[in-house]
Amino acid sequence: MDELDNRLLNALHRDARASLSELAELLGVTRTTVRSRLKRLQQSGEIVGFTVVTRQGVSESPVRGLMMLEIAGRGTERIRSRIAAMRQVRAVHSTNGSWDLIAEIGTDTLDELDEVLFQIRRMEGVTRSETNLLLSTRKGRS
Repeated sequence: MDELDNRLLNALHRDARASLSELAELLGVTRTTVRSRLKRLQQSGEIVGFTVVTRQGVSESPVRGLMMLEIAGRGTERIRSRIAAMRQVRAVHSTNGSWDLIAEIGTDTLDELDEVLFQIRRMEGVTRSETNLLLSTRKGRS
């Protein structure tokens, strides 16, 4: 990926519905360049899909949080699978640094979130965790 690819991705983060013409004008390139860059980014797997964040999507789980997890030994994949299978878990991400996994969790109540966090913390191999509640959601990049 080069600077133009990064600028294109940033523009799509701001407005995934922007037309080829709008993107071309914003980036100072032709529509053909934008079209070919998009195609290449999709074929390479850099762009895996397009989505919309709606108010309903956020309100379906009014209590949301990110749980960072440290996993002992080689149990990361086993724990990742168990966490991903939980109904309240929206996504599980591998990461670098001091945390091995980050789980996105959504529940209807704080009590339900607390129970999910407790279940995850009790899993054999989870050695440390930290959870941050998501207080509001706005459009990604502006």
